[in-house]
Amino acid sequence: MTALNVLGGTLEACSYSPLTGYFRDGCCNTDEVDRGTHVVCARVTAEFLDFSLSQGNDLTTPRPEHRFAGLKPGDRWCLCALRWKEALAAGKAPPVILEATHAKALDFLALSQLQLHAL
Repeated sequence: MTALNVLGGTLEACSYSPLTGYFRDGCCNTDEVDRGTHVVCARVTAEFLDFSLSQGNDLTTPRPEHRFAGLKPGDRWCLCALRWKEALAAGKAPPVILEATHAKALDFLALSQLQLHAL
């Protein structure tokens, strides 16, 4: 079955470099095992990376054991829907790529919230 994005179209790739996604397939695909629901494709900012670190999630330090090179501002990455929502509430939400954001994000976020932060 083809995954859909928040606009109802086919889910597009988020990033191959760095390689993102819960399945490290470049897309914000998800399933019931993905407890973090990594479905929001965002272009991370320094402000968001600092916010994420302050919440206990260091996204800048490489973790080769998880095939993770560490992020820098401007990288595209599949974020947890609830982390993006927390960043939104704190005024630190990074911009999103709607075509690459999985429809599952709509279980946690309003389309209008995502559209206000769309690239």
